[in-house]
Amino acid sequence: MSWSAFRRSLMFRLATISLLLLLIVQAAGFLVVRASIERNGRAQVAQGLDANERVWRRLIEQNAERLQQASTLLASDYGFRSAVNSGDADTIESVLYNHGARIGAAVTALLDTRMQLVVSSAADASADARAVLRGVLPALTEHPGGSQIAIVDGVPYQFVTVPLRAPLVIGWVLMGFPVGQALAAEMRQLQSVDVAIAVHTADGGVHVPVSTLPAGERERLAGFTGGGEIETDEGPVLVRAVPLDTVNGKASVLLLRSLDEVLAFYRHLQMLLAGITLAGVALFAIGFAVMARRVATPLRAVTVATQRLSRGDYAAPIEHTERTDEIGHLARSFDRMRIGIAEQQDEIRRLAHTDRLTGVPNRERFRRMLMEAIRHGIHTGEPLSVIALDLDRFKHVNGVLGYAMGDRLLQAVAARISSHLHAPREILARLGGNEFALMLPGADEAAARDTAQRITRAFESSLAFDDQTVDLSAGIGIACWPGPAEDADTLLSHAEIAMYAAKRRLHGAQVYDPSMASSSAAALSLLSELRHAVEAGELRLFLQPKLGLDGRAGCGAEALVRWQHPERGLVPPMQFIPFAEQTGFVRQLTLWVFEQAAVFLARPDVRALGLRISVNLSTRDLMDTELSARLGALMARHGVGPESFCLEITESAIMDDPARAEAMLNRLSAQGFKLSIDDFGTGYSSLAYLKRLPVDELKIDKSFVLGMAADTGDAQIVRSTIDLAHNLGLSVVAEGVETATILERLQALRCDEAQGYHIGRPMPAEDLLAWHAAADARK
Repeated sequence: MSWSAFRRSLMFRLATISLLLLLIVQAAGFLVVRASIERNGRAQVAQGLDANERVWRRLIEQNAERLQQASTLLASDYGFRSAVNSGDADTIESVLYNHGARIGAAVTALLDTRMQLVVSSAADASADARAVLRGVLPALTEHPGGSQIAIVDGVPYQFVTVPLRAPLVIGWVLMGFPVGQALAAEMRQLQSVDVAIAVHTADGGVHVPVSTLPAGERERLAGFTGGGEIETDEGPVLVRAVPLDTVNGKASVLLLRSLDEVLAFYRHLQMLLAGITLAGVALFAIGFAVMARRVATPLRAVTVATQRLSRGDYAAPIEHTERTDEIGHLARSFDRMRIGIAEQQDEIRRLAHTDRLTGVPNRERFRRMLMEAIRHGIHTGEPLSVIALDLDRFKHVNGVLGYAMGDRLLQAVAARISSHLHAPREILARLGGNEFALMLPGADEAAARDTAQRITRAFESSLAFDDQTVDLSAGIGIACWPGPAEDADTLLSHAEIAMYAAKRRLHGAQVYDPSMASSSAAALSLLSELRHAVEAGELRLFLQPKLGLDGRAGCGAEALVRWQHPERGLVPPMQFIPFAEQTGFVRQLTLWVFEQAAVFLARPDVRALGLRISVNLSTRDLMDTELSARLGALMARHGVGPESFCLEITESAIMDDPARAEAMLNRLSAQGFKLSIDDFGTGYSSLAYLKRLPVDELKIDKSFVLGMAADTGDAQIVRSTIDLAHNLGLSVVAEGVETATILERLQALRCDEAQGYHIGRPMPAEDLLAWHAAADARK
């Protein structure tokens, strides 16, 4: 798979989304842990600084105690007191110097009882003790005794004063210890914390005389006396400011602890966690890739298999059906679908090329086999003959005995014809209805005539079905190749033309002769002219009114078509309607009539009359599976409803293919059309089948109506038909009403509607309105 195709795949999107979600979760966890570590680290540093502050204060206290003890020891020294009493300055200075040096005091001094300096000494011989004390002594003597811190030359000093008693107070011993680098270093050594002392100068600045930080970092502390955080070269440092209680000036001790030092261990753990996270993401990606490959590979195999299925290849099985997971279930389901579709396709192909009732090839398959036989004959020079035969009186048998018996009859006919075929290459096919055809490869005209004679003799024996015996005959036509026909369609057409000629002449099989096609040429010319008539507007809509015998002047009309030929004038319907039915063009005529009737009914002046127009449907119309949709589209286009139409169907149209006709009638009835059986009484439909049809009306054939006046049998048929229809809940229309006497008798028989020349001849649609007005006036 290419990278671009992989990027568009579902696996890639799932992996990308999963990895992004994992990274987001891990990043969020990483940030939460980092923030928690930062927070905990700062809290830990703050706690450490609390402890450091306590340690610092303890160091200051310890230093003060040491000075206090040393000063007390000095004040208790007898020799020192004697020197003080005697005023021996040299001795006093020497003792102060030696004693201060032993304890590391920077300054030692003797004060008189008025807290005035008597003698002073510095541990550093170069230091001027008087200079050290000059500025701070007044502040120190305000509260003699105890420990005090004072700023001397920018450096904080810790001083203690102890009374010199003998036994009365004869003076005060003062000792000073610098709070400086040594103490800061000690603090750094004890607590691993940096220490700096910030002293406020007289000009408002800040001086840092003492710090354990490097010189460059010390400069950052200038001006920083409060607590908080500063940024150093080593990272952030938290600062705790501990104020020094000084008697002059202002100073504070800054305790500094590096945050990075505290967080180093945790950050190491965090980096380890980050490494584990990245490793987990990598492992997840690898695992997902392996899983995706394991999932995507069989899915691609299924996809490839479905592509093969779409191309009609059902032979190759689906892979990975042995797996027990969902992929395996999917693969097995697709494989079962493949097998099912293959079986269905085989069945569809079989049904598409085989007559379902008889099991012999149908017209399409026969045509293809005929084409192959002609191609074979072109290369080998082998002759070929086609026999077409049409059963006589089959509709009569079908109507009287029922459709189940008709099906059995066709099966028996196919079996009987097949039994008289000798060569394996001879093929029997059912072209449709009760029409069969034979293909005889290698047979010339003489051989074809022999085969036709065998079939004719085969029909001389009756067909027995249970208690019924049926005698059948057939019209047989023969066409041979090479001959007038050059292709399969023409050859089959010639055989059918010869077959119809044989049915007209009623004697023996007929071999096709070109003279038989002259009528066919005329028919083709007529078909062309008829198509032109529709396009050129030469057709006219005529309406024959119907009279309601319940007192209504006019309740409807029957739509008829007339052809106004530009040269031949008004062409009689019998000259083109049967031809249109034979060629199938009658479907276009039906739609034309229906649309013209819809246009007429849509007129406001016609809507007010509440007319219902009857339109005739032929066999071809009922076989059109799109008929109901076409009629619905025409009604929607012109804004009329199905209640404005009555569709008339002859019994023969229903009997040609009863199942399909019944299905179409059911659809039309559900659509809202009124349905009528035309020419009732001339066909062979059974009452049981009539009851199943969704019809609303029976139309008595005019032959019975015309004979009512002279033939009591016809009158009885009309009466029985009316009673039968009313008992079935149907209305009755009588056509062929030529006299007032017939009209009166129909009224007496409770016929619902009548139609005929006595009531009104077929007239142009415009004239129907005038007829209707005149009929209303005669009431």
